[in-house]
Amino acid sequence: MSSRRDFLKLTGAAAGGAAVALAGVESAQASTGPHLDPDRVGALCDFTLCVGCRRCEWACAQANGLPHGDLASYDDTTPLESMRRPSATSLTVVNRYPASEGSDKPFHTKVNCLHCEHPACVSACLVRALQKSPRGPVTYDAQACVGCRYCMMACPFQIPAYEYHKAIGPRVMKCSFCAERTAEGELPECVKICPQEAIVFGRRDELLELAHERITTHPGRYVDHVYGEHECGGTSWLYLADRDFTELDLPAQPDESPAVLTETIQHGIFRGFTGPIMLFGLISVIMKSAGKRPDDRLEDDDE
Repeated sequence: MSSRRDFLKLTGAAAGGAAVALAGVESAQASTGPHLDPDRVGALCDFTLCVGCRRCEWACAQANGLPHGDLASYDDTTPLESMRRPSATSLTVVNRYPASEGSDKPFHTKVNCLHCEHPACVSACLVRALQKSPRGPVTYDAQACVGCRYCMMACPFQIPAYEYHKAIGPRVMKCSFCAERTAEGELPECVKICPQEAIVFGRRDELLELAHERITTHPGRYVDHVYGEHECGGTSWLYLADRDFTELDLPAQPDESPAVLTETIQHGIFRGFTGPIMLFGLISVIMKSAGKRPDDRLEDDDE
């Protein structure tokens, strides 16, 4: 009898605790989007000015303590012979494309986290390891991360990478927009080092004005499209180019963030689905039972 009573007590306690925990998760995810500062920052990257020097790659690696050679080693253009994506050891990469018509110079792009206005990765994270700062950057807390990698599946740009090579303490890796530096009034490292000033850092609304001004002033230089103005609800990184962005491996995206749909689904599950509660309750019972000594269980059976 004692064993049965213990089981019912443990199940009830675990279910109650799980309900509180899930209520907290729902509350954390229940907003319709992050509350953003009207003066939030962004970056405008003009691909027509990029010369593929790869100095932004070096600066990013150095700032984040990632493997890298000296600056001169980045003069090597061999990596540009293949298309690359950001990885756990390279948070920003430069890619090379054929020259546009009438030009003999190759075209280059910079690839990194776009820091979405309403990020799907933040919406997918159940432990708030990823958060959208009101100032613009999407920040990551490795201490809170449980390694579920839902953020990687949720990202419409396929940016976050995982430290699979680390047996202990692997992290989700992506550009941080140098959030700690910009909070102190400094420039992101990639912006600071760019010799062509292909990247401009500032208030997002002012960068949009600048981008449209460039398109209007030089209509033959740019396609009439500021990538990131509306894609996925808008992004903090904005791009200008001389060709359709789909030719540059930047996919066409809807204006609405995918987080809108996923949050709607999540909220419905957490409000009405009791499965997680029962599962957490069962796990708690098993763990507590496993913690008893063998003679304790014998005494329960005798009663």
